[in-house]
Amino acid sequence: MASHRRPKQPNRARVTVLTVTAAAAVALTSQAANAAPKPSKAEVKEQVDKLYHEAEVANEKLHAAEDAQDNLEKQVGTLQDKVANGQDDLNDLRDELGSIASAQYRTGGIDPSIQLFLSSDPDTYLEKASTLDQVSAKQAETLQQIQAKQRSLAQQRTEAQDKVKDLSDARKQLADNKKEVQKKLAAAQQVLNTLTAKERADLAAADAERASRGNDRVDLGDTPAPASGRAAAALAAAKTQLGKPYISGAEGPNAYDCSGLVQWSYAQAGVQLTRTTYTQANEGTRIARSELAPGDLVFFSGLSHVALYVGNGQVIHAPKPGAVVRYEAMEWAGSYQFGVRI
Repeated sequence: MASHRRPKQPNRARVTVLTVTAAAAVALTSQAANAAPKPSKAEVKEQVDKLYHEAEVANEKLHAAEDAQDNLEKQVGTLQDKVANGQDDLNDLRDELGSIASAQYRTGGIDPSIQLFLSSDPDTYLEKASTLDQVSAKQAETLQQIQAKQRSLAQQRTEAQDKVKDLSDARKQLADNKKEVQKKLAAAQQVLNTLTAKERADLAAADAERASRGNDRVDLGDTPAPASGRAAAALAAAKTQLGKPYISGAEGPNAYDCSGLVQWSYAQAGVQLTRTTYTQANEGTRIARSELAPGDLVFFSGLSHVALYVGNGQVIHAPKPGAVVRYEAMEWAGSYQFGVRI
């Protein structure tokens, strides 16, 4: 006999799971189809170089903020010392005025005509009366000095308060610049992390090869003489730092950023330069590219980068994060701005 049992109905929960799974598979397939293609090594390098440049710009602004903070701290300290000294002077004048007033009270309480009548020695009285007139004149002079000192002190206090506010603003700017540098460097690392270990190694090898070509070209051909003995000494000092790592904010002797290397190198030649590319650009005479001599400063990319000219179209510099102090052709160092002779 044939079976007439009703077919088993599918479990409702199982149907729901299958439906959700199918929908997720469709969504993943759609996302995969619409996902942006993985950037090439060249594209990654371009993005990273751009972020490194932005980090270097922020880094130089950070140095400028540090210099501003240091200068303001000195100004605030000087003004606060002036205020303290001015307050001491004012207190001394007030004490002097009090002594004068006490002396007048002790000697000037009786009418002068009665004092003369009672005096056994009129000549002595006249001498005392003359002294009282001088005391009154001294009192008036002291009052004027007190008023002038009070006005000066009020002005100095206002100036000090303004500088303290400027210092607070400078410290905030400093913190913002530090965050910007860190943000750009972190973004660059994030982009690099999209590459495989081999791809990152290939980029590093290509960068090192380019640097080695720069090293080879330095010794080719004749180079002009340094602009001065100081320039020669600074360049010689910079050469001793070849291979030291680039670190944002570093001033040597174990690591450098671009302006830190320049400042350190010239310090070894007895020349104190300022800390930022923006101020170093104004520390000497600007010269054309055709006039460059070894030891001159060379500025690139909107003054965000500086190097020391070596000769034969080459510079020595601290180029970027992940790199070391090295020789490099000027066309690879950045967009040329101008040279400066210290």
